[in-house]
Amino acid sequence: FGAGRPENIHAQLFADLMTDLDLDTGYGHYADAAPAQALATVNVMSLFGLHRALRGALVGHFAAVEVTSSPGSRRLAAALRRTGAGAAATHFYDEHVEADAVHEQVVRREVVGGLLSDEPDLAPDVAHGVDATVFLEERLGSHLLEAWRNDRSALRTPLDPAPSRLTPRHTTA
Repeated sequence: FGAGRPENIHAQLFADLMTDLDLDTGYGHYADAAPAQALATVNVMSLFGLHRALRGALVGHFAAVEVTSSPGSRRLAAALRRTGAGAAATHFYDEHVEADAVHEQVVRREVVGGLLSDEPDLAPDVAHGVDATVFLEERLGSHLLEAWRNDRSALRTPLDPAPSRLTPRHTTA
């Protein structure tokens, strides 16, 4: 990730996105504001990753993320452009449109395929990882949409107002 160039490492691209949006890049800075639904999506990855017995579920989680990342990144890049975000913010998601389309194929063929070729009995665990990830992502999505529809923050504790430069250029009905 980054093709050997430190400025292209995904963590740096994400920090650049946050800086572009006037967000604090300090580790864990927003953890207390995050809703439980957002933390659950990260915690399940940690749970699966910390236990060798759950390696099939971890591969399923990884596959679910990679398969859905490219289309989601395309939509997020477009949304950031509509709201007037800068080049660093859109670059993070633009990069993931292309990179994750390739990653999807690698995950399907080499990671999932390789694991199940070596350990076919892990197929139910892989499916469990996919199901758990989809379930938690849907809960997060529902939480975000409910907050949006009710004109309130989805965060537990709202942040300072967004910079005035981040205003929609146009709206769609």
